[in-house]
Amino acid sequence: MKMIVAIVNDSHRDEVAQALLEKNYRATRLASTGGLLRGGTTTFMVGVDDEQVEEALRVIRESVPPQEESDKVQATVYVLNVRDFERL
Repeated sequence: MKMIVAIVNDSHRDEVAQALLEKNYRATRLASTGGLLRGGTTTFMVGVDDEQVEEALRVIRESVPPQEESDKVQATVYVLNVRDFERL
C-alpha cells in the first residue's frame, strides 16, 4: 500500500478533489500554508494499493494544468510506503 501526499495550489484544490472523487479515490483534504509553494495550499492524503499509484497520480496531474511560467510550481507530490493500515 502507498500514501500519496499531494500539496496543491489552492486555485486547483476543487478540481483535484472532484477528479479523485469521480475515480472513487478516498482522500483526506487538509488546509495548509507556506514552505513548498509559498502560499495557500491544500494537502491531499490518498491511500491506494500499489497497482493504483500510477492511475491516481495521472488523475492528480490532469487536474493541475501546466503553468505558463515554467518556474511556478502548481503541486508537489510524494508517494510513501505504508507499512500498516487500519480502518476503525
